[in-house]
Amino acid sequence: MTVTAASERALSDPPLHPRTVYAQVAAVTLLVVLMVAVSGVFAVRQEAEQQAVLAAAQRTDTLAVAVIEPALLDGIVDQDPRAVAQLEQAVKAHVIGNWISRVKFWTDQGLIVYSNDARVSGKRFPISKELRRVLAKPQLRAEVTDLSEPENTFERAEGKLLEVYRPVWTPGGHMLVMETYAPYRAVDERAGHVWRDFAMITISSLLVLVMLLLPVLWRLIQRLHRSQVQREALLERAVNASEEERHRIAATLHDGVVQELAGASFVVSGAAARAEAEGRQLAAEDLRGAATTVRTSIGGLRTLLVDIYPPSLAATGIQAALADLVASLRNRHVAVRLDTDDPCVGGLSKEGARLIFRVAQECLRNAARHSQASAVDVRLAADSGAMVLDVIDNGIGFDAQAFFQEPPDGHFGLRLMADAAAHGNALLRVSSAPGAGTHWQLQVPMAKKPVEDARQR
Repeated sequence: MTVTAASERALSDPPLHPRTVYAQVAAVTLLVVLMVAVSGVFAVRQEAEQQAVLAAAQRTDTLAVAVIEPALLDGIVDQDPRAVAQLEQAVKAHVIGNWISRVKFWTDQGLIVYSNDARVSGKRFPISKELRRVLAKPQLRAEVTDLSEPENTFERAEGKLLEVYRPVWTPGGHMLVMETYAPYRAVDERAGHVWRDFAMITISSLLVLVMLLLPVLWRLIQRLHRSQVQREALLERAVNASEEERHRIAATLHDGVVQELAGASFVVSGAAARAEAEGRQLAAEDLRGAATTVRTSIGGLRTLLVDIYPPSLAATGIQAALADLVASLRNRHVAVRLDTDDPCVGGLSKEGARLIFRVAQECLRNAARHSQASAVDVRLAADSGAMVLDVIDNGIGFDAQAFFQEPPDGHFGLRLMADAAAHGNALLRVSSAPGAGTHWQLQVPMAKKPVEDARQR
């Protein structure tokens, strides 16, 4: 499984440039404008249709009251020529025009008593569903014309039409249904006007909002940039302070306690030799045991010094530092095989070498303390532009998936190792299972130039 997750590796991502943020804001703004435009098209279209239908209905209603009903005679029901002529005069003078192209007057028997299209005047047609509704409940109705109806045969060439039904009454109380036809382009024109007004207001509002947000965004980016710089400076200072503190502690132990114990070991060994020369065998054996204990303590302290701050890492490189780590593990009776003969190892940066050492140190420490391993294989070699560290042991293993999902209390070493790998932009993997040993793999990116130079050498 991969230990360093994407969220952890994001810690090493470079900070965003202000231009990138502005470009993202522009892209989001454009996306919002497009979304508003697309959704607005449907909403505005529907609203425009409703407004156009309402306007057509109102015009028909006004014409019916002001023009048609005053011109109606009772004889129109029987198609009296005088009544037809009077209605025709009113229709041609005040109804037919840019908004209304066709008009029909229906009886409740499906007879068209008058139309400005003489081809249908005086003819009878099946009563349509819409006309039946108006006859059953006199009211103003408007809808898109169904051109498949028989009475609309001559309107099909005009394309899409909007029709309005309006009941009208003769002076004697006879009801007719006035049906007007209007070109649907009126709806399209109204929708265009409404959409242009809507788009102008919406886009200008968004642009004004973006212009107002740009200064605020610029200040936030500047503050974020300063915070990133400060955080990086604090992190670097903390790392340097930790490194310096480890170096100071190691130097103090090496120059103080270790040297004093070494001197004490020589003194005790000399006293043991003198006691043996004087024939005091019991005292000599006690002194030799004390000298052995002191030398063992010195070895343990030297191993601790390697763990705290390996002097060979800065002086002679990662290969010597790994050799010191392996030597300290061999002192604990663990068989360790080390392979670091790849010439590209010399091309590692200081940060990469330090990261490899820390991971190897933690892996070997776990192999000795927790895995109960009797053999460990450590390999360091270049592969596909990266330096790869493999630490394989034959220990008891563990459930890696469960461990990293719910880390046990007190086990900070592996989590710190994963954090170090993530911060170093390295890839850390682990393969393990109970009873199957553990295989850790760390991939540290390398610069191309040092690798090529190392290979040439």
